[in-house]
Amino acid sequence: MRNTRKLVFLALFIALEVVLTRFLSIQTPIVRIGFTFLPIALSSMMFGPWFGGIAAALADILGMMIFPAGGAYFPGFTLTAFLTGSIYGIFLYRKPKNLLRISMAVIVISVIINLGLDTLWLWMITGKAIMVLLPARVIKCLIMIPIQIPMIHVVWHYTLGRLNFNYSTSGINS
Repeated sequence: MRNTRKLVFLALFIALEVVLTRFLSIQTPIVRIGFTFLPIALSSMMFGPWFGGIAAALADILGMMIFPAGGAYFPGFTLTAFLTGSIYGIFLYRKPKNLLRISMAVIVISVIINLGLDTLWLWMITGKAIMVLLPARVIKCLIMIPIQIPMIHVVWHYTLGRLNFNYSTSGINS
C-alpha cells in the first residue's frame, strides 16, 4: 500500500506540474514565470531527491510530448528539471522545513540552475549572447525568489506537512 500511495502522489505532482507549466505560466522565449516550483518542491520534500528529481524530469518529458511548445525537445531542460527536484530533496527531505532551509534551496536553484544551466541551454538553442539573455532572467529570479520561499513554506506547513509522515523508505504512512 505504501508504494501505491507514493506512486499516486508522484503521479499527481507530475500532472500538476504539466498543467501549471503548459497552461498557467507566462512564457516568453527566454523567461517562464509560473508556479511549477510547487509540485517539484513538494514531491522532493515528501519522497527525497531521487524521486523528486525523477518526477520533475518525467513531467518535463511528458509535458513536451503531450503539449509541444512550438519547439523541439531539448534534453538540457530535462536535466535541469531533475537537478531542481534533487536540490529541493537534498535541502528539505527528512529535514526541518523552515524558512532558512527553503530559502537556501530556492537560492541555489535560482542561481545555479535558472541563471546558470538554463541560460546556457537557451544560449545553445537560440544563439543569443549570454549577456543578452541574463538581464531578463536575473529580473525574473529577483521577482520569483521572494514569492517561492513563502509559498513553499505555507503550502507545506498548512497542507502536506499535516499528513502523517514516518520518513520510512516509502516516505508516508499507508
